[in-house]
Amino acid sequence: MSAKAAASRLAFRALHAQGCFALPNPWDIGSLRQLEKLGFAAVASTSAGFAWSAGYDDLTLPRDAVLGHLRALCAATSLPVNADFEAGFADDPDGVAANVALALETGIAGLSIEDRKGDRLYDRTLSVERIAAARAAIDGITARRSWSAAARAS
Repeated sequence: MSAKAAASRLAFRALHAQGCFALPNPWDIGSLRQLEKLGFAAVASTSAGFAWSAGYDDLTLPRDAVLGHLRALCAATSLPVNADFEAGFADDPDGVAANVALALETGIAGLSIEDRKGDRLYDRTLSVERIAAARAAIDGITARRSWSAAARAS
């Protein structure tokens, strides 16, 4: 892990220890710069915003495109970057862990993993296993829930 990534993760952890804070979503380097100027202490990528700016529907970007985007965001700022890592680009826990390890290499300070694929929630047991695998792969999971009215338990 680079010194910059380590410092970013420590800063992100300290923000969480202080309580709630705003975590705005840049979709590109330009919007990231504007958020920096506004004085935010950290940012989080947006899967939908980046997908739309690249001409894709949300949740359809290839994993490697998202990894490249995360790498670019992290390289462009000294702020901690939390990754909207969709559903981890895998259904099985081992795949999620492997992909989270790849995300960690981009310099992110933390990430969120969704509990659904499309409009269906993952089975509770599988969801727990996926989060445990992600947690084992990175020391920076962020508690975040994006609600979809279409999401329903399987």
